[in-house]
Amino acid sequence: MVEKFLISEFKARCIELLKQVHSSGRPIIVTLRGEPLVRVIPATKSGQPRVRLGRKHGNAVFKGDLVHFDFSEEWETDQ
Repeated sequence: MVEKFLISEFKARCIELLKQVHSSGRPIIVTLRGEPLVRVIPATKSGQPRVRLGRKHGNAVFKGDLVHFDFSEEWETDQ
């Protein structure tokens, strides 16, 4: 669950909350009059990808030919 903070509380505890996001890795949401204003998320280290390549390997199923395709049945033509 993402914690929510009023903008006035965020302003008063800004540095503390930013350190908390950095150390825990959990984002927070800052609200203004009860509406979400911004989401604060931890930054990734430079050069470090957010999602590792190959992480989703095996989650997709390809049906049919990906190179040669025919949309003629789905599109109307004036011919």
